[in-house]
Amino acid sequence: MIVLSAQHVAKAFGGTDILKDASVTLQQRERIGLVGVNGCGKSTFLKILTGELQADSGTISMAKQLRLGYLAQQSPLISGQTVYQVMDAVFEPVREMEARLRDLEARMAGSDEQELARLGEQYTRLNTAFEDAGGYDYRSRIQGVLRGLGFDENMQQQDAELLSGGERTRLYLARLLLSRPDILLLDEPTNHLDLAALSWLEGYLADYPGSVLVVSHDRFFLDKVCDGIVEMAFGRTEQYPGNYSRYLDLRAERWLTRERAYDAQQKEIARQLEVIRRLRSFNREKSIKRAESREKVLDKITLLERPEEEKQVFFTFTARQRTGDDVLSVRGLRKSFDGRLLFDGLSFELRRGDRVALIGQNGIGKTTLFRLITGEEAPDSGAVVYGANVDIGYYDQHQRGLSPEKTILDEVWDAFPRMDQTQIRSALGQFLFTGEDVFAQIKTLSGGERGRVALTKLMLRQDNLLLLDEPTNHLDMNSREVLESALESFEGTILAISHDRYFINRFATRVMELTPDGLRMYQGNYDDYLQAKARELDPTEDPLAAGQTLTEQRKEKRKLRDEQKSVQEAKKRLRQAEQAVSKAEAALQEYEQYMQTPEAYQDKEASDATTARYTELKRALDAAYTEWEAAEEALAE
Repeated sequence: MIVLSAQHVAKAFGGTDILKDASVTLQQRERIGLVGVNGCGKSTFLKILTGELQADSGTISMAKQLRLGYLAQQSPLISGQTVYQVMDAVFEPVREMEARLRDLEARMAGSDEQELARLGEQYTRLNTAFEDAGGYDYRSRIQGVLRGLGFDENMQQQDAELLSGGERTRLYLARLLLSRPDILLLDEPTNHLDLAALSWLEGYLADYPGSVLVVSHDRFFLDKVCDGIVEMAFGRTEQYPGNYSRYLDLRAERWLTRERAYDAQQKEIARQLEVIRRLRSFNREKSIKRAESREKVLDKITLLERPEEEKQVFFTFTARQRTGDDVLSVRGLRKSFDGRLLFDGLSFELRRGDRVALIGQNGIGKTTLFRLITGEEAPDSGAVVYGANVDIGYYDQHQRGLSPEKTILDEVWDAFPRMDQTQIRSALGQFLFTGEDVFAQIKTLSGGERGRVALTKLMLRQDNLLLLDEPTNHLDMNSREVLESALESFEGTILAISHDRYFINRFATRVMELTPDGLRMYQGNYDDYLQAKARELDPTEDPLAAGQTLTEQRKEKRKLRDEQKSVQEAKKRLRQAEQAVSKAEAALQEYEQYMQTPEAYQDKEASDATTARYTELKRALDAAYTEWEAAEEALAE
């Protein structure tokens, strides 16, 4: 059954079309993910569905008597209530029913037989409604949702108005989930959630009795939760069945089909125009009539649109110098704030080429650890020791290093005064800041735009140790994928705080978990981390419990490190092969343009030289392709 339908919705602001033809169909118990680049109109579309904004055109219909709940990215301030009271207020009607039940019980205790029968009927009806509304378990439901989203006992008694923006959004999400509307519209619900809360939310939504339409850039979350994806691009939408991974496959297939259809139609139009030209050149009545007939057929053709892609950022990270093998040594760090101990005796090592993901619950001290490493904070005890030639590049998730009053151009240029304006604008262009965009003030930018400014500066620094604090926050999926590719080809060392599990799977070769009990290290990416945690919960899966000696276990770990090193070398070989193919193709293409000039064949000697050079470039390209295929096969093994 269709519970919500929006068809051909259009919306413009100040003469700029945001939505041109946006549609979605949401079935009962369906979970749809709405995806697209930042600024494409996803939040505007949700606000139109809720009635907060009015569409310029289009139709929206919802099944009668269904309740709709909406979570916006920014939540208003709540005052005068504790966190628990905010949640408890959801069940005010239930508590009123409970009070009426107690009143009926008191009245029934002193009533005669006739009155008892009448009150008993009321009590039965009210008790059924009370039970259906969750009257007997609502307190445990409040606790379950609060704890699932990271609100412990202490936070539950805290004034809601003292919460940070991220905590406030989590509280609104908790209240919305408890109210159980028939349709949930969620705008970036995974922002500000740690890994435990993300996992809990995925399980909750999987069992949710209503329908869900969710905007998210969390690809792991979309894979786990969604059974349909709606892509928004250029103000239009397209709906796909399946989760995010399935959407990527189907989208690639549709793109290829449309590209081929467009190319085929363009070739046919060109052929028909050439036939028409030739028929007219005969200048005979019969041939002219045939030409006119073909022109009429062409005029009736519905022209296919060329498949378009949204503009994407494109950048790489390079290091201006190479570090020694030992990059960073953290020794016995202790840090506390206002009498609260964050960690004590924290130690770990980073070696050149390491790619480590730092994970842990919110508030555990991950960002503080970064600030200790960079020297922005001083430890109570312990030391941070850098290796030879280490240059630290720090990406702050809050972009505190950006000056609100500066323009984008000045923000970057002031950091790199030796570069000229052309170089700065070229770098900004890689992050989609072009034309007049570069004169916008930092304070007017969205979170995603500020993130791209910070990444521009980080790219230009050319540091060899990158400390990245939630680098994918506020970035759309395309930008996240480009960032992942840039980190894959980076030859330095990376330590990144992230709750983006898809991102961790792409870049990490080790996962470092910060817990109240200290630091734990796991080999591999996020999937490997989950498997290791599962083995910890089930000792029968532990290789040591299965009879493996400590020496054998160490050999297995060494083998795993060697395999990971082999994979990294195979990836590097593939990158080099791809670059060689690109260079060979460019050289051949450039020479083919030269071959179209008269100079290439002005005499026999020049003609022979042209042919020989062309053969040489073809062989070089074939050799590059052969190496690329071999590198692909080596990586697949």
